[in-house]
Amino acid sequence: MSYGYAIIARMSPPELTDDTGLRWCPASDTHDIALDGSTLVCRNSSGRRLKSVPKNVRDTEIGRQLLAVREQLQRHERECVTTVESWMLGALPVPFALLTKVWADPAWRRALSDLAVTADLSAEPGLLKRIDETGRVGVVNLDAESEWLDSDHLYVPHPVLIEDLADVREFAAELGLSQTIPQLTREVYAKPAEVEGNRVTDYNGGEFDELRQARARTATSGFAVRGPYATCRASDAGRELQARYWIGDENPDYSTETGDLLWVDADERSVPLSEVGPIAWSEGIRMAALIFAGRKTDEK
Repeated sequence: MSYGYAIIARMSPPELTDDTGLRWCPASDTHDIALDGSTLVCRNSSGRRLKSVPKNVRDTEIGRQLLAVREQLQRHERECVTTVESWMLGALPVPFALLTKVWADPAWRRALSDLAVTADLSAEPGLLKRIDETGRVGVVNLDAESEWLDSDHLYVPHPVLIEDLADVREFAAELGLSQTIPQLTREVYAKPAEVEGNRVTDYNGGEFDELRQARARTATSGFAVRGPYATCRASDAGRELQARYWIGDENPDYSTETGDLLWVDADERSVPLSEVGPIAWSEGIRMAALIFAGRKTDEK
């Protein structure tokens, strides 16, 4: 039983399942309601599905319960995506036993399906297609052949670690794949062979008419604001770093200009660029580039 149906199964009155797989709950003598994905839907006593849910039906006790279930499902889906993305950002090994347990849940399956995965970060990845009841992980390799990964764990590699990333991207495009988590479409930035100091200045001088605009750009790009910095986290070889990109500390109504990008460790100490791993480097540069792209230009 999936996560969503497990919640609905605990509700009353008992539900009725139709040939579409929807579980209908009686809301009144003349209407049933159900969740179709994340949409609340309604049918009348003759079984005809209505274009909208009448307010008096939505406001019934069962209507309120289903809306609460929808919120739980949406929160669960976000948690699945966030968790799988953390595996990618941390280059973490994921036990097959765990994957076997979560695969039956549609939210987990959507988050995992079609990701490039591998049992060894140095090996060529395959695209995840299925996980069977014994815990075997089935993938399609770059030769378009199905195979089972022979290991007790797998990795969801960050794209910067995929050696032949262009080939994998091309193969995924040929198959028409669409990943829930932006792995293959994610912007990547390779770390230069030689770097010095502890700051990157390539994205300095991005002007915003108001600091609130820079903060909004940070939030819509998926990053957090901590004091005067836009921030993001990533790990390399088990070492977690936080990238910090200066966006300003003045009044939110005042203009601002972006500054240095740097990385700090768990003790808030600045890390030399030479010690920043490839994932943390790529994610930090990606953050700065996305925010910098929203700066004021002559065209605006």
